[in-house]
Amino acid sequence: MRPRLAHKATLSFAIVASQYNAQFTQPLVDNAYRELNMLEPGATVSLVSAPGSFEIPLIVQSVADLERYQAIIALGLIVRGETPHAMLIAQSVTTSLLDISLARRVPVIHGVLLVENEAQARARCLDQKFNRGVEAARAAVAAARTLRDIK
Repeated sequence: MRPRLAHKATLSFAIVASQYNAQFTQPLVDNAYRELNMLEPGATVSLVSAPGSFEIPLIVQSVADLERYQAIIALGLIVRGETPHAMLIAQSVTTSLLDISLARRVPVIHGVLLVENEAQARARCLDQKFNRGVEAARAAVAAARTLRDIK
């Protein structure tokens, strides 16, 4: 569900995106950026790169510490392999992003995907119908607006 369009942009967003698996993460970034600008025309959207998904929480925390964004979107892609390594990273990232969001009281939208294979990555990152970058942007706008209205 898409939030309503803003009449006047008052929100700022940060996107923290993994450079690893860029053929999939860059389309997530592009779609999130486009959706944010459609929902909040003129909004400030800053892009911060992370080497990989494991580094995303530290960078998200550093961005949150700046206290200039109403929501932060974390985007990355982890492909499950034959060892438990991918699951360990995914669990650590998930827990860390939630902890940062609660501690800093800023929405951190979890768009770090754990997929089984390239076909799943394509469906979630490249497909326009169910693009997770678009979904993350919609969640960021909705959460930021809700928190603004509560205050």
